[in-house]
Amino acid sequence: MFAVALGACLPLAAPAYADEGPMPHRVTYTVTAEQSTTVGIYYRDVDPPTWADYSHNPYEFSPKDDLTLEPGTPWVRETTLTDPMKWAMVAVSTGGLAPQSPRTLSCELAIDGVVVDRAAGAKGALCSLRNW
Repeated sequence: MFAVALGACLPLAAPAYADEGPMPHRVTYTVTAEQSTTVGIYYRDVDPPTWADYSHNPYEFSPKDDLTLEPGTPWVRETTLTDPMKWAMVAVSTGGLAPQSPRTLSCELAIDGVVVDRAAGAKGALCSLRNW
């Protein structure tokens, strides 16, 4: 009877389960150009299961958009990653496309609404928290 009375006095807490895993994070990629520029943009939209899976076929986890960026019209993608410190990445480049005069391309990486990396370059830029 004492155990029942004691239990009634304790606050109820939600049970914790070992298989819940890490919380997902909202990742936002933004790419801009100073002038109209044809680019290729790679970005990570899923967490690879392992490094071996990623290194075997990185493009399986990194879609590519080929498009023409216009000034004042950013390219923006949002995704959810469990480990953005390891996997969040956006890269923009004019490489492999028709020759163009140098134009400044910029990228920005935000995690849960906080900008964590920015980069800019004449022919491309990479935003990531990891050295690739």
